[in-house]
Amino acid sequence: MTLSVLIVNWNTRELLRACLQSLQRYPLSEPMEVWVLDNASQDGSAEMVRSEFPEVQLIASERNLGYAAGNNLLLQKAQGDYLLLLNPDTEVTEGALDTAVQYMRENPDVAALGAKLIYPDGRVQMSVRGFPEPEAVMWEYLGLARLFPRSRRFGAYRMTWFTYDQIAEVDQPMGTFLMLSRRAVRAVGLMDERFPIFFNEVDWCYRAKRQGLKIVFHPGVVIIHHGGASTRQVRPQMIWESHRSLQKFYQKHYRRRLPKPIYWLITGSIILNAWLRTLGKGREGWQSERKT
Repeated sequence: MTLSVLIVNWNTRELLRACLQSLQRYPLSEPMEVWVLDNASQDGSAEMVRSEFPEVQLIASERNLGYAAGNNLLLQKAQGDYLLLLNPDTEVTEGALDTAVQYMRENPDVAALGAKLIYPDGRVQMSVRGFPEPEAVMWEYLGLARLFPRSRRFGAYRMTWFTYDQIAEVDQPMGTFLMLSRRAVRAVGLMDERFPIFFNEVDWCYRAKRQGLKIVFHPGVVIIHHGGASTRQVRPQMIWESHRSLQKFYQKHYRRRLPKPIYWLITGSIILNAWLRTLGKGREGWQSERKT
């Protein structure tokens, strides 16, 4: 099996249908399988997959496992040499899967490949970020990233200067489409379930990079992304969950490396930012909440 497409779904039946239809329309030209784990949806998602896509391997969970645990279950069941984590609110375009697999095969040192995500109207989404290093986070919270969006220093976190028009090694592409090699998953491990919804792919990419593996963005792999369909259903909770996940990321990766005053300053700023966004005082829209 060349490719396993792994989809974790929660109450996005119509978008999931369109996603699966796109995989039927533009499949990989080599053997592939599609898995869907439905997280106890109440909208008939599992029934739709069962009746309309009998070729899809369906796991209908009786409880919501979360995104990380759901993907871990699928990663352990999948048979493909390449493992594609794909959100249900996406549609693949012609040639996207073949382009991604070919690049991964020709570049075995690449652990993960991210795609060029576009809105249905063709606009490019800002879907690549740097790791939330302390300096980058502080520039973000101080507003310098907005004042100097073309600065590679001040815009290091959201990568506001990135052009999305060339293949490039990056830190963390959006997990909406993230193709992993089986070799890398064996080396890096599964997703850390302490990050149930947000930052699980960031944590995985961070661990991969620390092992010397490469993460690549490929503009030739084009994916339509409707954006945040599941998380919009519980927006206020997701704002807090995204910030709590960033705190957990800092606790895991930075607490022992940073001086205590800097560590507590940054984690305190994370909570403050969560309050501002919850109260509607933040300047960014919900789309920016994908990873905090």
